[in-house]
Amino acid sequence: MRARAIMVLGTGSHVGKSLLTAALCRIFAQHGYRVAPFKSQNMSLNSAATVEGLEIGRAQALQAEAAGVAASVHMNPILIKPSGDHSSQVVVRGKIWGRVTAAEYHRRRIQELLPVVQESYDILASQYEVIVLEGAGSPAEINLKQHDIVNMRMAEMADAKCLLVGDIDRGGVFASLLGTLELLEPEERKRVRGFAINKFRGDASLLKPGVEMIEDRVQRLCLGVVPWLPSLMLEEEDSLGLPPSTQSQWPIAQTRNSEDRPLRIAVIGLPSFSNFTDFDSLRAEPSVSLLFCRTAEEIAQADVVILPGSKQTVDDLLWMKRSGLDVAILRYAPTGLVVGICGGMQMLGETIEDPSGMEHEGSVAALGLLPIRTIMQMEKVTRNAQGEMAEAVLFGQPLKDAKLDGYEIHIGHTEYKAGAKHFSILSADRSASAGKDGCISADTTIFGTYLHGIFDDDSFRHQFLGAARAYYKLSAPRELNLWKQLREDSLNRLAREVEKALDMRAIFDWAGLPYTVPVSEDTSALSQNEGVTQ
Repeated sequence: MRARAIMVLGTGSHVGKSLLTAALCRIFAQHGYRVAPFKSQNMSLNSAATVEGLEIGRAQALQAEAAGVAASVHMNPILIKPSGDHSSQVVVRGKIWGRVTAAEYHRRRIQELLPVVQESYDILASQYEVIVLEGAGSPAEINLKQHDIVNMRMAEMADAKCLLVGDIDRGGVFASLLGTLELLEPEERKRVRGFAINKFRGDASLLKPGVEMIEDRVQRLCLGVVPWLPSLMLEEEDSLGLPPSTQSQWPIAQTRNSEDRPLRIAVIGLPSFSNFTDFDSLRAEPSVSLLFCRTAEEIAQADVVILPGSKQTVDDLLWMKRSGLDVAILRYAPTGLVVGICGGMQMLGETIEDPSGMEHEGSVAALGLLPIRTIMQMEKVTRNAQGEMAEAVLFGQPLKDAKLDGYEIHIGHTEYKAGAKHFSILSADRSASAGKDGCISADTTIFGTYLHGIFDDDSFRHQFLGAARAYYKLSAPRELNLWKQLREDSLNRLAREVEKALDMRAIFDWAGLPYTVPVSEDTSALSQNEGVTQ
């Protein structure tokens, strides 16, 4: 039996489509249905490795987690990773398809990629009862609709009932809802069964007249108003969700020399920053103050400087040199702690060579803080991996548990110079040995690794923070998070609030499925008490 399809469309980018899709996946799963997410085309520098060792958008991995199923490459068959202002790397079914300009991609995607999208969707639809699709940007981009394979063409292909979502936090939500529907063709408009308003904060009574007027104007019902949900420990789809660092230095209270002050972590805000979600778990720790920084002043005041992953490693390295951040890092390194993740590790080495022009043709001198050299290659490495540190010592502090867990997504091959010490030994996909990973300085104050997601592991993150604080003679953290539990709690909170806010009976009816109103904890407790009394 082919799955029923519900689609979440947005009036624009960053209106909350990804998290609402995740919420619907969790709600359908909680009601006992086999559900999977799907987004035919995703543009993002945040990606994840599937169990097959293939690359998909990070948002679809989160949505699969919400649905309680393993992430599959079929949930996001096309991933576009911008390489600059005019070109992008296109990943199809988890593998590099090519590097093309926007114009080239628009010309080719209908003929060459629509069949791939159709096949992936059909595979999922044959395996699940419900598919929750996510659109991209707005379905009303009239200059792009002719070659669209992610919004209304996909809705037709899946025969999906659509929910249109507007973001009131940005302002102009009624105009954006009306404008989107007006720009759709009549047959497309019929697929939009209702709309919702997202990220609301304030007095709901002030919103009611506008909702009633727009319902009358568009002849569609508002299925609900979703409240602003602060402090969700869930990643945004792309760097629009990245909180910018507007400070030139840490607050004075955090620079005082007290033993219980927060550990100051500076993550370099590279222009082609990829997988910024690597640091969500660190940002959430009570004992940490983390900034995404672009100034020498922030680096000078940091306790730990992290060079993150990059889609354009050499270009970002050259940007650091033009900005003087390379000099700031080299001045900082002799007395501080430095970490490189993926492309950031490559920058910490001596040279980065790109003979095939995968990112930036030629050879460039790197920072020289680790005795390694990297050669860019045509084949991308994408896999989940686990292992352990070569030595259970970090920042001069012994560790009780040296195990590591994460995933690799990179095109570089790193070679070790004489005397270099590797950081860890990994096993790809928890089976065959993948050998050496990363590099660590002799005094263990500088290390690099290809592992993304390394800080999501509670044991490693807790020991990392403990070792860094001990290095600076700061007190041990008074409180430590359990990250995976926080994420699970956040997914359940998201689903609970969305289920309360939206007319879920209508959404389930669109899918032809019965809906049972959840019994609240208060109602459940009351029923139990009444039973005891009787």
